[in-house]
Order: sequence, then C-alpha cells, then structure tokens
Amino acid sequence: MQKPVLVIKLGTAVLTSDRGELVQATIKKIAAEIAALSASYRVVLVSSGAVGSGRSFFPHYKGTLTERKAAAAVGNPILIRHYQKHFSMYGIPVAQALCERHHFSNRGRWVQLKNTFDEFWANGILPIMNENDLVSNVELKFSDNDELATLTAIGFDAEALLLCTSVGGLLDENSKVISRVEKVDSKILGLVQKGKSSLGLGGMLSKLTFTRLAASLGIGVVICGLNGKNPFGDALAGKAGTSFSPQASNLKARQKWLASGSITFGSIFVDKGAGKALEQRRSLLTVGIRKVQGKFTGGEVVQLIDEADNIIGVAKVRIGAAEVAAHLSTKNVVAAHADDIVLF
Repeated sequence: MQKPVLVIKLGTAVLTSDRGELVQATIKKIAAEIAALSASYRVVLVSSGAVGSGRSFFPHYKGTLTERKAAAAVGNPILIRHYQKHFSMYGIPVAQALCERHHFSNRGRWVQLKNTFDEFWANGILPIMNENDLVSNVELKFSDNDELATLTAIGFDAEALLLCTSVGGLLDENSKVISRVEKVDSKILGLVQKGKSSLGLGGMLSKLTFTRLAASLGIGVVICGLNGKNPFGDALAGKAGTSFSPQASNLKARQKWLASGSITFGSIFVDKGAGKALEQRRSLLTVGIRKVQGKFTGGEVVQLIDEADNIIGVAKVRIGAAEVAAHLSTKNVVAAHADDIVLF
C-alpha cells in the first residue's frame, strides 16, 4: 500500500529574519524532521521565501507586482539551493516545482503534474513547490501559497495538510492557541486578526478559508508553528498547533478537482426547484436556470448560485452561455450532467 500524502506549507515569516534573510537553523530543522517523516509519508513541501530571499538585490524595492516577480525569480534558486544543501545531509534530493494556476484549472495538466510527482516519490525525491511568479498572470495567480498548498493537498487526496505560521496556531481572545476546531464557522472566523507579516501575502484569514475547503473534502488540517524538537510530528499527533477535524467526503478525485482546482468562467443562477434537484444528485436542466452570467463555452466550469445569491457549487457545463440562455424555457435540455456537478 502506498504511503499517505502529507503537504507542508511554510510561510515567509517562519523561514526568514525580520530583514528577509533565510534562517539557516530553521531550514536545517525542517530538513531533519521531513527526513524523519518521509519514512511514513509521501511529502510535498510548499515553500514561501523566494521574494524575501531576492528582495535585497533590489536597492529601491517597494513591493510592486513587477518587483515581486523579479525578486522571486532571483530568490527561487537561492531558496532551493539552501534546501538542497540541508536535505542532502539525509540523502534526499529535491526538485523545484514552479506552478501556475492553469496547472490546476486544466484537468489534463493536473494529471501530468500528478504523474511527475509520483515519479519523484518513487525515486525518493522531495518536490518543493512555489508559484512561478515570473510568468503568472495577475488575474489567474494563486491568492497565496496557502491556496497552492490546499489545492495540492486536495488534488493528491492528502491525509494531512500542515500550514506552518509564526504564531503557532489559531489564537483565542486571550492569545492562547486553540488546540482543536471542529468546524470553521463565523465564530471561529471572528477570532482572526486581519493582519499579515511585512513579508508574506497571506494571513490567518487566508489559512482559515482554505482550511475550511480542505477539511470539507476530508483532509485533516493543522495550523502549527516550528517550536519544539519535532513540531510537525507533534502537530500531526495533536500535541501542537490547532487541529481542524476533517469531514467525511465521498467525492471522486475528479469531483474534488472540480470543487477546488478549476477556474470558473461564469455563473449560472438556478431556481429553487433546480436547487432541490441538484441536492438529490440530479443533472441541471436549462428550464431550472433563471439567468447566466459570463461568456463560458461547453466544457468550462461555472459557479452555481441559488435564489439567495449564495454560491452553492460548481459545474462543468455541456453547452455554452448563449445556448443555455436560448433554452431557458425548453424542457429536457441538460446544461450540466450530475457527474460534473459538485455542491458545497
């Protein structure tokens, strides 16, 4: 039986000093623990720190999009070189995997990426992921590496996702780490301090948003820190950080991809009758559609929106927006088959 997949995401703040310099002792500690965990897991490391590693080469750096792209291009080889150095002490080669959003939005490209990672693991190689900032389109970028890590965990049907942060977990009103959360609801979201580090893009709100998605699809998530001798092992054992309970999910791999990795190209607004039919795992007929939004074509993914304007799921449509609009009063025209629909 194959070992389960473990995705570990490291934020900029846990890897670098206040000046943006990589902390060698931290990378050394990370390498030691991942080496130990590799005996039980197929590990994916999603690492921030490229921009922080490269920004010092730009004397007048102000953090514009172009400057971030340039800093990441300089910093990525620096970052991977340090990982290579420390993982080589354990005989673990590393591979740099620079991804773009379309690698997840296109099912065929995702399968190719997955096959490559399987080849890495079969040969004892650790894939280290980051976004390809240099060429990523600003409109199709990952919101941050929390999203990249989450989509990777869902795509690989990971057993666990560790989101490593400088605060060590989700804090309560008294700044104490909450050990376990059963469900990310409005009360939990209300605990968030809407800030972020000076170096990173993400924050606790981002982590909770993607934690909710991963947990809803059956993945155990822990928001943790790097304190202690074995921080990742302790997090997986529930001894450190904040653990989020996974919910039961019977979605197929392709449906999980639809729910998480696909980019939506428009929206379909359904009536109450269609909403009930979808809950009963039926196909979406055009007669149950109130209106369409966007210029999507057959085979693309759209959001499904109910009468209260809530996004209730996604669907890969059989026909385009113009054809859907032309058949709103026509019976028995299938806009999306039940197998291509995922409700949230």
